[in-house]
Amino acid sequence: MTRRGRAGSDLWAEVKATVTPLRGRSAPRETQAPPAELPPLWPKARAVSVPSASAPQPRRLLTPYGPQLHAIEPRRLRRIGRGADEIGGRIDLHGHTQAGAHAALVERMLRLHAGGARAVLVITGKGPAGDGILRRRVPQWLAEPPLRAVVAGISPAGRSHGGAGALYVALRRRERGA
Repeated sequence: MTRRGRAGSDLWAEVKATVTPLRGRSAPRETQAPPAELPPLWPKARAVSVPSASAPQPRRLLTPYGPQLHAIEPRRLRRIGRGADEIGGRIDLHGHTQAGAHAALVERMLRLHAGGARAVLVITGKGPAGDGILRRRVPQWLAEPPLRAVVAGISPAGRSHGGAGALYVALRRRERGA
């Protein structure tokens, strides 16, 4: 709150006069004058470099699974989540060892891609403490050859499809004639 017509130092002197020290303490000595003007609450905005419009950069969406994987585009992710885009297959990795899960994932993903599937639901489970080994390893496996060539994006599944224990994997279109 400020009062109109009073300078900052006059107002400060008036406020100081109304304050009494606690019992057993003396008023502090004033070592310096109060600031005439308070500093701004927000620092000044810094200049941000804007990329040139001549060379458009590919859009890279953030994903929690590492820099080598792209997130599924938001519109496509919404369509998959609500069932407008068909989930071409489901891969359930519950009960597999790491080696068995990796082999099953690679074989099934390549087969689904060859069959024309565009989205796959990979069910990894959460693990006992919410940080299961398959939940951590599947995104790494999807970013390695040969799956890197067929995977377009990856995102956590919606609650209706398994939530944190499952992943949506968007697949690239098959090449014509293949």
